[in-house]
Amino acid sequence: MKKISLTLSILLCFTLLSACGGGGDEASASVFYYTYSDPYISTVRSALDRELDSSGITYQDYDSNGSQTTQSEQVQTAITKGTGLLVVNIVETGSDDAAMKIVAEARAEDIPVVFFNREVSDNIVASYEKCAFVGTDAAEAGHMQGEMIGKYLLENFDTVDLNGDGKISYVLFKGQDGNAEAEYRTRYAVEDANKILRDGGKSELVFYNSSNRDGYLVDKNGTWSASAANEYMTTILTEYTENNNNMVEMVICNNDGMAEGAITALNTAGYNRGSGKTIPVFGVDATEAAVELIRAGKMTGTIKQDAEGMAKAIAHLADNVKNGRDLMDGTEIYTIDKNVSKIRIHYDIYTGK
Repeated sequence: MKKISLTLSILLCFTLLSACGGGGDEASASVFYYTYSDPYISTVRSALDRELDSSGITYQDYDSNGSQTTQSEQVQTAITKGTGLLVVNIVETGSDDAAMKIVAEARAEDIPVVFFNREVSDNIVASYEKCAFVGTDAAEAGHMQGEMIGKYLLENFDTVDLNGDGKISYVLFKGQDGNAEAEYRTRYAVEDANKILRDGGKSELVFYNSSNRDGYLVDKNGTWSASAANEYMTTILTEYTENNNNMVEMVICNNDGMAEGAITALNTAGYNRGSGKTIPVFGVDATEAAVELIRAGKMTGTIKQDAEGMAKAIAHLADNVKNGRDLMDGTEIYTIDKNVSKIRIHYDIYTGK
């Protein structure tokens, strides 16, 4: 009877371990990316994988493929399996609902949460002592892009002004409505460039289509995609041309992926091939592809979003969790917001010079 009881006890133990995700099979960190297809996010993923590997932290990556429903289900699965840390590149940035739900589920199991890149509100982070955010100052990229554009135009105004009307006609491709990074980049890239132009005695930028009151074209799928910018630019170039004396004279993009798409369309129309006429194109992220385009003379400039720096900061927090330290232990080396656990990774202007 004792032997049978022992056997039943072992079986019951294994059953409970299986149900609770025990047995040591689950990664100690679960990393959720809003989509693998985003060029910048792909760079962060590669850098973070390297950092976690070098720190001896086991992990599992998840591709949410632009779906908050998918991501929320993935988070629930990881929690059920016994993950020790949630690292979340949230899909839904238009409201706090999805992020708040993830925090509530993590808190119930005493699991730390690190949001990154796509910002969540201060209220979300402050609601749980084991929650932090690693990302940029959303407005900083817009201000830097506006500064870069304004200074470039003051130095090259007559060359950029193809029809000689004393104004620069532009198109702006916005990655997503409601996303903080997209909103600030869209606003300040134009506002700050206009201030520099005014101070330099030049006319403000003019959106190429006077009937568009927004002053931008948005990726309707909210994925900041090269294909969206390419489709828009291809359509624009059928009507707005040098022959019609209304050519789009500059392209501003919320990210480098959209810049790539716009450049592909310009290439097809005979522009931005590394020699000959080039329409200035500006992006954000400094992806490897964008850096190569700038070096080749096909793209004008970008704002470097430090993927490696972001990955190192996330890995630092993951290492704290692994070793039983407070989540924010040793983060004094970073810029941190007042009264909330938000670590800021700074941008830089990149023009290849």
